[in-house]
Amino acid sequence: MSLGQVNLCLVLHNHQPIGNFENVFAQAYEDSYLPFLEVFESYSQLKFSLHTSGCLMQWLDEHHPEYLDRLAVLAAHGRIEIIGGAFYEPILTMIPARDRVGQITSFTRWLERRLATKVQGMWMPERIWESCLTSDLAAAGIEYTVLDDFHFRCAGLTDDQLHGYYVTEDQGQILRVFPGSEKLRYLIPFCDPLETIAYCHEMGQRFPGCVITFGDDGEKFGTWPETKKHVYEDGWLRKFFESLTQNSDWLKTLTMAEAVEQCPPAGKIYLPDASYREMTEWALPVERQLVQQDLIHDLEHDPRWPELKNFIRGGYWRNFKVKYPESNEMYARMMVVSNKLEDAARQGCPADVLRQARQWLYQGQCNCSYWHGAFGGVYLPHLRNAVYQNLIAAENVLLSWSKPHRPWIEVAATDYNFDGEQEIQLANDQLAVWISPQHGGEIYELDVRKNGHNLLATMPRRREAYHRKITESQRQHDSNHGAASIHDRVVLKRDDLASFLQVDNRTRKSLVDRFWAIDETLDRVRRGTAIDWGDFSEGQYKATIRRNPERIQIMLARSGLVDGHAVKVTKGVTLNAGCNLLEIAYLLAGLPPHSRWQLGVEFNFAGLPDGQDDRYFANNQGERLGQLGAVLDLPQASELQLYDEWLGLHLKLSLKDATGIWAFPIQAVSQSESGFELVHQSVVVQPHWVLQADADGEWSTTMQLAIGCRKDANPASGREETLAAF
Repeated sequence: MSLGQVNLCLVLHNHQPIGNFENVFAQAYEDSYLPFLEVFESYSQLKFSLHTSGCLMQWLDEHHPEYLDRLAVLAAHGRIEIIGGAFYEPILTMIPARDRVGQITSFTRWLERRLATKVQGMWMPERIWESCLTSDLAAAGIEYTVLDDFHFRCAGLTDDQLHGYYVTEDQGQILRVFPGSEKLRYLIPFCDPLETIAYCHEMGQRFPGCVITFGDDGEKFGTWPETKKHVYEDGWLRKFFESLTQNSDWLKTLTMAEAVEQCPPAGKIYLPDASYREMTEWALPVERQLVQQDLIHDLEHDPRWPELKNFIRGGYWRNFKVKYPESNEMYARMMVVSNKLEDAARQGCPADVLRQARQWLYQGQCNCSYWHGAFGGVYLPHLRNAVYQNLIAAENVLLSWSKPHRPWIEVAATDYNFDGEQEIQLANDQLAVWISPQHGGEIYELDVRKNGHNLLATMPRRREAYHRKITESQRQHDSNHGAASIHDRVVLKRDDLASFLQVDNRTRKSLVDRFWAIDETLDRVRRGTAIDWGDFSEGQYKATIRRNPERIQIMLARSGLVDGHAVKVTKGVTLNAGCNLLEIAYLLAGLPPHSRWQLGVEFNFAGLPDGQDDRYFANNQGERLGQLGAVLDLPQASELQLYDEWLGLHLKLSLKDATGIWAFPIQAVSQSESGFELVHQSVVVQPHWVLQADADGEWSTTMQLAIGCRKDANPASGREETLAAF
C-alpha cells in the first residue's frame, strides 16, 4: 500500500416511484441514467456500485432493455457492482418484517436472473435506519449497506473515525455498514472535481488506506434543476472521471463488494434510529422545524459549529404518520392488506393468487407518498392514488378467491388506523367505506373497487416550514429589496403563490357536519374564515350497526352544542350488497323554533383534478357547469354530478330536498425539487340547508351518492416474468 492511498466507493441510487408519470421516467432516463452510463463506459479504470429501484428496473426492462444489457456487460467485467434492496423502495421500518425480507429477496432474484450477477449489498431506502433491521437484512441474504455518516455521528463517532466501514449486530446476525460522506454529497456534483480530489488527498495523508464512501441519488447527475447543463454540457462529469483517472496511482475506485473483501472493518458499532440529516428536520412538527432552522442559522458561523452540529438532530421518520394523518391512512390500509395476505397464505390460498396480490401489495408500499421534504411526496395526488390503486388491487385479488360468489356485503369494527379507537369498515363487492365515529363521524376512505380508486385520498392545506420562504420572498419583491440570498433561494412556479397560503382547520374528508350562520357565504367558507357554530365536525359520535344479509346501515349519533343550544344529530349510512350507491339520512333534534343556522354537509372527492375538459361538473339535465376546478354557488339544486372521464368515474349526489350547493377546489402550496407549486388536492361539494324545525324541534333530509365506474384500472403490468420473483 502506497503512502496516502485512498479507496473511494461511489454508490449511486436511481429511483422513480410507483405512480410517477411516464414522461418523468423517460426524461430521467434521457437526462441522467443514459448519459451517465455513456460517459462512464469510456473510463475503463473506474468502478462504482449501482442501485436501481425495482420500479425503475421494470420500466427500463420494458422500454430500454438495451440499457440493462449494457449494465450486465459492465457487471460481468467487474466495473459496476449491482446492489439490491427492497423491490419497490419502501421505508423498511414502515412495513412488517415478513414484507421486508420478501421485498429484498424477490428483488435479488429478479436482478440475478436479469443481469446475471451476484447481489450481496443493498441500498437502504431514504437511509431510514433502526437496529432491528440488521437481522432482517441478514435473513434476506444481505451482507452490507450504506447509510449516512450522520448516523455514525449520532452514535458518538467523530470525523476522524468515518473513513471505513463498520460491523453491526442484532440477534446474533451481523451486517457491514458504510458511512456515506455528507461532505461528498455536497461536493458532488456541485463543486469543482478538484475539490473532491483535494478532500480525498487530505484523508489519504491522514489515514492511509482509508475507505471513503459517496452514496446519493443518480438524479443529481442531470435530472435535478440545472444539473443537466452543468454535468454534461459543461463537462463536469468528464472532468470528474478524468481527475479520478489521473490520480489513480493513489486514489482507487472500489465497489462496495471489493472494499469488504480487501479492507478490514474499522470496528463495531450500534447505530441509533436515524436517517439523513435533512430527513430528520423534515420529520419535525412545523414549529419545531422553524426553531431548528433558526438555531442553525444563528450558530453555523460560530467557531464551535463543526463540533456543535454533531449534537443537533431533528425528528424521527415514523412521526411523518403523525405530522400527516393521510400518511397514516395509507400505512393503515397497507397493513390491512398485508395481514389479509398473510391470513390467506395460512388458509391455503393458491400460489398464483398470492403472487399477484403480493406484487401489488409491495408496489403499494413504495415510500415516496408516505412523507414530504424537498420532494412533493404526500402532497402529490398521483403518488397517493397509486398507493391506493395497488393496495385495492391486491385486496381484490384476495377477495376473488375468498368471496367468489357475488354480490356480498359485510361490516367490521376495529382499530384500523392504530389510534386506540374503533373505526368501521362497511364493504361490499363494489365499494369499501371507512368511517371514523370518533372524528366527527366522517367517512375517511371510500374505495371504488372496479378501478382501484380511493375518492378520499385527500390532502388539506397545511402550514409548512418552507412557506416562510415564500412570504419572505414576496415581501422582498414588493419592497424592491432584490432577490433572496442563495442561502434562502426560492423558485416560485407562479407569482401569486403567497395568496394561496391558507390553512384548513381539519382534514378534508366526507360527511363532515358544519353549522353556519344563515347568511354565511361561499367566499368565507372557501377562505376558511366562516365560523362553524357547532362542535360536530370534530366531535365524537356513537355508532350502532343495523344489518341483514343484503343491507347494512351504520347509525351515528351525537348530542352537542350549536351556538350554546343543545342539539342532537343522527346520521345514517346505508349500503346494499352488489350496489354502488350510498344512502345517507340526517335527523336533527332539539332545534329551537326560530334557529338561524344552516347545516352544511361537506364532501371531498380526490383524484378528480382541475384544468382538464374531461373532468367537469354537470347538473341533473347533463348540462356542463365547468371544469372541476370551477367555483359553484348553486342556489336551488337537487343534484350535482362530477365526471372524470380519464378515470372513468361518474359521481352523482342527489338530494331529496332541493337546496344550495357550494363547490370549490382545494389547492395546496407545496415544495418540490424544482420549486414551489400549487397542487390540486380535492373538490369540495357542500350542500347546505336552512334549518326549519317542525313542531317537535326536528328536521330531516336524505341524499344519495351514486358512484359509477366505466372502466377497469390496470394498476400493475403483472407480467409473468415479473411475478416469478414473488
